Amino acid sequence: MLEEIRAVGVDRIVVGGDVLPGPMPSETLERLLTLEIPVQFIRGNGEAAVLAQLAGIETRTLPEQAREAIRWTAQQLGPQRRQVIASWPATFRVPVGGFGEVLFCHATPRNDTEIFTRMTPEERLWPVFEGIDFPLVVCGHTHMQFDRSVGRIRVVNAGSVGMPFGVPGADWLLLGPEVELQHTAYDLRQAADRIGATKYPQAEDFAARNVLQPPSEEQMLTVFARAELKG
Repeated sequence: MLEEIRAVGVDRIVVGGDVLPGPMPSETLERLLTLEIPVQFIRGNGEAAVLAQLAGIETRTLPEQAREAIRWTAQQLGPQRRQVIASWPATFRVPVGGFGEVLFCHATPRNDTEIFTRMTPEERLWPVFEGIDFPLVVCGHTHMQFDRSVGRIRVVNAGSVGMPFGVPGADWLLLGPEVELQHTAYDLRQAADRIGATKYPQAEDFAARNVLQPPSEEQMLTVFARAELKG
């Protein structure tokens, strides 16, 4: 994916949150923080949970398997990395050619846990985007790409690089002067083997269910329909 980004000559990368938790947190952070291309991070609910764990607060709303992953990830981070992650903002705005100023957020502009999808009725989303004065909002959180409208606002989900729902691979978004939803294929078996060799909790299960054969979009749309806008 980084090779494809370099090939098209992007001038900025926006990482939309949930770099953490994960099976290779230190390696992932090091790679992203040392890129030659300017990178802007925003904080996702994953980072928020890891930071809370570091402060001695465990997120009780998550299942035990997820809490175990968060605890393990928190243990891998040194003080310097903790400070870096804590500095990431919840949202980010930047001018993009062809659109004007674009707002980036993790889940919705108002918090990092609310769920909505391409199927969520528009009228349910009006309160979420009320008062947002941007022509384009880019979000993530649900790990599924879409391109839709809420009133006069175009709302795009960039998808997930490391944990997509749908076709295996890496999903990302190229902006300016158009909206281009991208998908990059890579050596899934090699990635799964590297994950399986870590001490990440349930590493082999994570590799099998999130890298080699992730849930389908149809499955996750059904799951998310029960949790829409309850974050």
